[in-house]
Amino acid sequence: MIDFSLTDEQIMLVEMTHDFVEKEMLPHEETLERTDALPPELAASLKKFSIELGLHACNLPEEVGGGGLDAVSVMLIEKELGRTSLALAECAHRPLNILASCEGEQVKQFLEPTVRGEKRDCIAMTEPGAGSDLRGMKCKAVLDGNEWIINGEKHFISQASVSDYCVLFATTGKEQTNKGLKKRISAFLVDFSDPGVEVAPGYKNVSHRGYTNNILRFDNVRIPQWRIMGPEGDGFRLVNQWLGPTRLTVAATCVARAERAFEIALNYSVSREQFGQKIGKFQGISFPLADMATEIKIANLMLLETAWKIDQGSVTPEDCAMTKLFCTEMLSRVADQALQTVGGMGLMEDLPLERIWRDARVERIWDGTSEIQRHIISRGLLRPLEK
Repeated sequence: MIDFSLTDEQIMLVEMTHDFVEKEMLPHEETLERTDALPPELAASLKKFSIELGLHACNLPEEVGGGGLDAVSVMLIEKELGRTSLALAECAHRPLNILASCEGEQVKQFLEPTVRGEKRDCIAMTEPGAGSDLRGMKCKAVLDGNEWIINGEKHFISQASVSDYCVLFATTGKEQTNKGLKKRISAFLVDFSDPGVEVAPGYKNVSHRGYTNNILRFDNVRIPQWRIMGPEGDGFRLVNQWLGPTRLTVAATCVARAERAFEIALNYSVSREQFGQKIGKFQGISFPLADMATEIKIANLMLLETAWKIDQGSVTPEDCAMTKLFCTEMLSRVADQALQTVGGMGLMEDLPLERIWRDARVERIWDGTSEIQRHIISRGLLRPLEK
């Protein structure tokens, strides 16, 4: 039996988050656009409100202090938050799901303060010479007695400048596989106050005002042995634990912004007149509106199915890759067509369309490019047939 209805609790969560976005976040979009940052007191206030509403750590299990929500509920919340350009600001951040793997002293020093909103985390994987190719990373951690010594550099690290620590992925050795010698990857909790850690400015980018990326440099950084997450060489398991849900989050926020762009185009088409009639009467406008609505419906169905599969324990990497691929590319098409529908005013800052159009570009790159998603999908299709 297929049931697409939401529970009463999920409906309540959607309505609560929608109200939070409409009343507390959307009014500050212009401030973010003009200044590239929210005033610290405003960001702190919104974050506090988010914590009070139970949105902050809703994605983490109850046993570690989180909200313990199922994947469908978390996806619905992420989608509502994704309507606003403040979605990547401090006030809308949720802790990394990887932190649920913390043990012992890690719980006290990192997990619990993060769940309470006292510390802010980020993830550090990408390097100048190793983006999608994780095994190509050069950042290295070497065990010296009861300490790990870390050397290397990461870049494109989201929001590191407003974070307190990172989950760092580094090589810790090599192992023989059926495809030859491969690097082992491990994950570490590195505090930005640790001696030898530098959080340097990153690059100016076209997408998402308020979003910052940073360069992290590690120069003989010594951290206690207990800061490794899981067994040595367990990095790929942790990466996969993080990637599926985060790709679903990217997809959900893309659908939210596509819906917003479509609403603007639809309303414009029934109010704007040209050649003696509403422009929505022309097939050159009405047919693209039909295409946009159809694509958005497909995307919503993919979101629901993938989140449901996560809850059922049956999700595959291909499911997450397909959803991320379609939703991010759909947003680009819808944002572009919505802007075309509105015409010249779509490029003006008076409407959020130019912002949605501009912000859409990065979604096909981070958390795995469209090419990487297609690789995952095609590999899943072909492997069972290979002999």
